[in-house]
Amino acid sequence: MLSYRAPSAAAPRAAWPLYARPDRWHEWAPHVRGARGLGTPEVEAGRRGTVLLLGLVPLPARVVAKEPERSWTWRVGPVEMVHRIEPRERGCTVALDLLAPSGIEAVVGLVYGPLIRLLLRNLARVAGRG
Repeated sequence: MLSYRAPSAAAPRAAWPLYARPDRWHEWAPHVRGARGLGTPEVEAGRRGTVLLLGLVPLPARVVAKEPERSWTWRVGPVEMVHRIEPRERGCTVALDLLAPSGIEAVVGLVYGPLIRLLLRNLARVAGRG
């Protein structure tokens, strides 16, 4: 498992909607234009749909778990990503755990890991402004 995290001055309740609502993903992840079929207004466990990348590429995804205001998990191909909000005394930490078969995990971490770090820092910053 690969884990990524970024501290935020935002309260968990400010960060959660940015992380769990597909219609808000573009606010911190400019390459993501939302999703279809994953839940409205928030992702919902058991839902299947697509993530829209750059408004052109629909990527199939399935939400496999959700703990409201704490975490949600989706599976995209062989990769599972756990999106977490961890409360802190002042603010929160936004985190993402990436799980996949070892060879795939290594490649995804190498290619997508730097972007995940950047996006989490952006999410933490945007949540802190709100």
